[in-house]
Amino acid sequence: MSLDGKVVLVTGAGRGIGRAIALRLARDGAHIAVVDLDDSSTSAVAREVEAIGRRATSFKADVTSREDVYAAIAHAERELGGFDIMVNNAGIAQVQPIADVTPAEVDAIIKVNVTGVLWGIQGAAKKFKERKQPGKIISASSIAGHEGFAMLGVYSATKFAVRALTQAAAKEFASDGITVNAYCPGIVGTDMWVEIDKRFAEITGAPVGETYKKYVDGIALGRAQTPEDVAAFVSFLAGPDSDYMTGQAPLIDGGLVYR
Repeated sequence: MSLDGKVVLVTGAGRGIGRAIALRLARDGAHIAVVDLDDSSTSAVAREVEAIGRRATSFKADVTSREDVYAAIAHAERELGGFDIMVNNAGIAQVQPIADVTPAEVDAIIKVNVTGVLWGIQGAAKKFKERKQPGKIISASSIAGHEGFAMLGVYSATKFAVRALTQAAAKEFASDGITVNAYCPGIVGTDMWVEIDKRFAEITGAPVGETYKKYVDGIALGRAQTPEDVAAFVSFLAGPDSDYMTGQAPLIDGGLVYR
């Protein structure tokens, strides 16, 4: 298997895309550190990883805390005997017209989506250097990191920022054998999109489900994305076939945004 014996830390791994990534990389041979805010969900996903036949450990961490992120990395190394790949998947959405965004809302989303990724990149690179080994850092951007969407302006800005961090980190850490890439999903059928759709309904008056349907109807491949679709691409980024790729943030959205 392409990731046989590798140790991977996945943030936001308690549900949705993060859970799918953790399980896919386990099936590819990796041992997984499942990191999230919810103890019960991380423990459940860790048990699913172990049922696949891989080792797993769970850790409660808030990615907005540099200390938490560094502690999670140290825990993964200690419990699983190594550290090879960091997946900065944790993120939150926010639907709000630019004219109405409050300071508290801006602060909250930047702390998770931008600062959380920064600490993950920083902490992983530091650990790889300490271990005197190459490594891979993979972060969640979005189609909203390639195109600003109405009512998702600040969210889009955070995902553009992930692309910027990815490019800069790739240049800074290349000489250490560390690659840094991102993935940009589209309309994924997860709890996050349920909440996005509800919020659009509140703001625009559209019936619940209409916004989700509108976006899905625009996908060239004719269906909503699944968490497993995203996980399959992350598997490529985590594996050896992407060793010559760094600083990139490809779209994986079924044909919705084209760049």
